[in-house]
Amino acid sequence: MADFMSPEQRSAHMAKIRSKDTKPEIILRRLLHREGLRYRLHDRRLPGKPDLVFAGRRKVVFVNGCFWHGHDCPVGSRLPKSNREFWLDKRRRNHERDALQRTQLVQQGWSYLDVWECEILAGGDLVRHVKIFLES
Repeated sequence: MADFMSPEQRSAHMAKIRSKDTKPEIILRRLLHREGLRYRLHDRRLPGKPDLVFAGRRKVVFVNGCFWHGHDCPVGSRLPKSNREFWLDKRRRNHERDALQRTQLVQQGWSYLDVWECEILAGGDLVRHVKIFLES
């Protein structure tokens, strides 16, 4: 099936996709703030500029988009039909970069938690999961 957007429309659409302050990230931030948890946002001094930084605990949380980081959920496992090689390579590079950044964080004495977009949008007991991570 051909793409329903022209290359110019596709480019404009992709340029609008944010890397921070995404809907899932804001949902998680509101839930955690409501629970009295305080954090810093996108600390540039740390590898990967984590979405949420709990500096006193030396813990960070990354909110990952399922499509962009190749999660094993229905959204993450789906690839566009056109330009497949580009998307496979893009997601492979994202995965490699994420692994390097996580390794650097651990070497600097930080712990990290990856939270997936689908987990946030599905609801569930995500706040308890993050609290357990922060208390461990």
